[in-house]
Amino acid sequence: MAQNLPLGLQDFRSIIEGDYKYIDKTRHVYQMCSTGKYYFLSRPRRFGKSMTLAVLQELYLGSRDLFKGLWIQDHWDWSRTHPVLRISFSALGFQENGLQASLSFALDELIHEHQIPAIQGNISNKFAHLIKQLAKKSKVVVLIDEYDAPIINYLGKAIDKAYENRELLKSFYTVLKDLDSYLEFVFITGVSKFSKVGIFSGMNNLTDLSMHPQYATMLGYTQQELESNFAEELSGSSQKLSLSNPELLDKLRWWYNGYRFEEDAETVYNPVSINNFFNQNKFENFWFETGTPSFLINLLKQEGIFSFTNDPQSKQSFDTFELENLNVYGLLYQTGYLTIKSRNPFGLYELGYPNHEVEYAMNGYLFEAFSGLRYGEGLPLVFKIETLLRNQQLEQVMQILQGMFKDIPYQLHEHYPEKFFHAAIHLLFTYMGLSVHSEVCMADGRADAVVETPTHIYLFEFKLDQSADVALNQIRQKQYYQAFWLKGKPVLGLGVNFSTQTKNIKDWKVEQMG
Repeated sequence: MAQNLPLGLQDFRSIIEGDYKYIDKTRHVYQMCSTGKYYFLSRPRRFGKSMTLAVLQELYLGSRDLFKGLWIQDHWDWSRTHPVLRISFSALGFQENGLQASLSFALDELIHEHQIPAIQGNISNKFAHLIKQLAKKSKVVVLIDEYDAPIINYLGKAIDKAYENRELLKSFYTVLKDLDSYLEFVFITGVSKFSKVGIFSGMNNLTDLSMHPQYATMLGYTQQELESNFAEELSGSSQKLSLSNPELLDKLRWWYNGYRFEEDAETVYNPVSINNFFNQNKFENFWFETGTPSFLINLLKQEGIFSFTNDPQSKQSFDTFELENLNVYGLLYQTGYLTIKSRNPFGLYELGYPNHEVEYAMNGYLFEAFSGLRYGEGLPLVFKIETLLRNQQLEQVMQILQGMFKDIPYQLHEHYPEKFFHAAIHLLFTYMGLSVHSEVCMADGRADAVVETPTHIYLFEFKLDQSADVALNQIRQKQYYQAFWLKGKPVLGLGVNFSTQTKNIKDWKVEQMG
């Protein structure tokens, strides 16, 4: 009988006691605990950080019964137990009550829970008091989850609050540096690695595992883990979806695999997507929909960035960054929207979308952002245009595009009057290919966009402040159409001219090529 899928569960004890599926990562955990003392790990949201902390908590509390059948059961010294302090910043309620009040209240609760004499003072005093008192029994294990939540939450909307919280966190984390003799183990997780926070600027003994090759697969599911732990679910999905096992595995890889956290590491699946897929037997955007990256979309809009290919990045650009100078690529990598594809001989990293799920959803968000559409309007519009192209109703296609550009907010043109047009067009055709599976090819050295329908092939060429004739002439001169003759379908060239003065399509023409 298949175990229950751990949908929405992040507590190790609840998963084991409720007979939910747990993918054994305890070999990684043992390696970490037996070779060092102070660690930091950044991973995207919903990737298993909280689960790892829960495993560590139960290990150091000596909860041997929970680890029956797991790798670590016969390797851990169960006679060694330690008091554990676990703090999750995302659960503090700092948005309602402010970080200082929320953290102070949480520390008071921990002091009460451990029956330690209460003290008056700031959060640093209380934190130090808590650790020193607990260490009278045995050295203390400190586990901190989502350390950066009070910073990330205010990006793009209240940057002053992010600065304020950063300074408070710096003083809080610096406490750990001076209490080494009281501490057995410290593990801190987050989404991003911000400089000028105490754990990085003060704790020079902190080992960052975020891009460490030995820990690249500690979170997420490898291909082998998927196939060996979900064999029953894979068989059931194959039958329900009428796919062979190899076909299903290929499709799962395309949709959900591809996250790489070190250039030579094996790629992994996001656990949320896999568990939800087997629960529903549908290919959907499960991970992306667990949190809308509104501050990222706004930042991309402000910078006029809409395509992430062929732009190598140094490690510094996405390994750590500052509030004073937010790096878009760093944020996109650390939050999971881009991942490492390779590293070139110069030490620069090629970043790209990890999989279809992220690419499809991000292009949809970006298309709506750059075209001024309301949330949820992008996909129906794309289907409408694709249907019109299938029926050769080009006049209606151009009317829709003109209507779309007419409604784009003025603020978008103001910052980059030409780039927004390229962005909207690029994203429209990219999203069309991802959404309706048209044979859309955004090309270099040939037409700006190619759309193939069952009966026709359309070559689009776009110009700014020139003319539709100039656009068509380029298609003729460069003979883009010759590459498509073998398909045996009529090839239509569409020249489209955009006016930066009116912020809309000024004229367009169509002509059969060849």
